[in-house]
Order: sequence, then C-alpha cells, then structure tokens
Amino acid sequence: MMSAAVRPLRFGLSALAFALAAALVRSAAAGESAPVSVQGAEVRLISGSITGDVAQAGLEIRLAPHWKTYWRYPGDAGVPPQIEWAGSHNVLGVEMAWPAPRRFADGAGVYSIGYKGNVLFPLAVTLADPKAPARLHLKLDFAVCEALCLPAQAEFSLVIDGKDAAAADARIAQARALVPQAAPLAGADAPAVTSVSIDRSKSPAELVVEARVQNPKADLFVEGPDPRWALPLPQKTALPDGKARFVLAVDGLPPNTDIEGARLTFTLVDAPRAVAVEHTIPTR
Repeated sequence: MMSAAVRPLRFGLSALAFALAAALVRSAAAGESAPVSVQGAEVRLISGSITGDVAQAGLEIRLAPHWKTYWRYPGDAGVPPQIEWAGSHNVLGVEMAWPAPRRFADGAGVYSIGYKGNVLFPLAVTLADPKAPARLHLKLDFAVCEALCLPAQAEFSLVIDGKDAAAADARIAQARALVPQAAPLAGADAPAVTSVSIDRSKSPAELVVEARVQNPKADLFVEGPDPRWALPLPQKTALPDGKARFVLAVDGLPPNTDIEGARLTFTLVDAPRAVAVEHTIPTR
C-alpha cells in the first residue's frame, strides 16, 4: 500500500482565506471541465474513451512558473493531495495513477517530492452501466507552493460519454507513459532495484538500496505500507558501471513498529523511465 504521510508545511497567511475557499464550477457537457483557478495553479478534468466498463480520464494540474505541488508521499515537508469522488453518478470506482515525481530542495536540509509545470494524473473510471450516462465528481484538497505554501480546494464535475475522445486519449496515454511501471526486485534491465538490505551496525539502522540506472540524476523514493510511515529521503552515492547506492535511516516508523516484515514500495526514477518495486523486508 502506498503511504501518504502529512509533514509540516509553511502557509502564507495573507492568502489563507482565499486558498481555503472552495472553487466551484458547473459540469461540462463532455470532454473537458471548465478550469478551476487557485493561486499558483489551474485544475481540470478531461474525459477520454470508454472500453467495456472502463472510461479513461485525467486530472490535470497546471502550475504557474516556480510553483509546485506534492506527490502522494510529500517527503520531509508537504501535504499529499486528498481526493474524494463522492457525488459521482454511475461510477463504481476510480483508480488514479501517479506520474514519476521529482525531489525538491526546500532549504535547511529539507526535501519534498512532487511536480512543477503541468502534471496529468491518469484515471481509470469503472462504470456501473457503460450504456448509461455517467458523471465524475471530484473534490480535491491539495497544496501549491512557491516561497510559501497555500492550501487549496477545487470541486467540479465532468460528464463521461466517450465522445470526441481522440485528443484526450493521446494526452492520457502520454501521461501513463510517465507512470512508474511495476517491476520485480533485481530486474534485468535498467532502471532496476537490484538489492535491499538493512545495515544494523549503524544507529539508527540504515536501509541500503542498490540500483542499476542510466541517468546520473536518478532518484529513489521509499514508501511504507500505510500513511503512518514517513521514511526519510535517501542519500545517493554514484557507483561505477551504471550503479547507484541509496541509503536512508530506518526512521519515521509508527510507534512499536519494526521494519522487518514490512512491505515497502521503492520508486526508482531514472528519466525518462521509472519503475516501482514492492518488497517485503525479511525477518531475521
């Protein structure tokens, strides 16, 4: 399970009242919702084609220059997006995919994980009845940051009918290509997480992850089994022959929890590719 820990966040007080107000727009007839504007960002839904009982869609956040928003696990500082689909019609469920994120230095040795520019989150929407009208309703609570961070909220709807979907399908496919692909431990081709071990000679113990990469700027993000986990971001050492070592302290665990037996998610971003490896830490 992916974690979504909440970390300390600096908010701009002058914009707090504005940012906490919900932005409401009317439903679009099809294809694309009217944009919801908040300070530093613009948000919308797009609708693609329907195959069987699954409709393709996307949640797009367009960020102003120098602004950022957060990944599902925000790192040392930040707030992950909170998403609700209550109020949707003829929708059984929504599966949201997360494009590979970046690490940002926030000063004083603090790092966050997220996005700048434009990011499109692909959605797979399972319909109760593919032949009946459907409406996707979204309430999004998130944060946008420049020098300071602002809480923001958007709420809007989009009719899903699969019409005139070619352009949206192309954009959604491009976004899906940026989503880390599930991969086994010790995969044959780079990028690959080749080994995971615990160094208990250190205090606190350290999680040591070896990887095979192609990009010198490759990075790794480690998530715990649930949102209570807040593992630190690793330090990277480049090794010969396209290898890298990532080391992080075994810290940020829930009380009375041991890392042994925990199933962790390792997201290795080696642009333009990224992989996600799930691995259970062996018990001694």
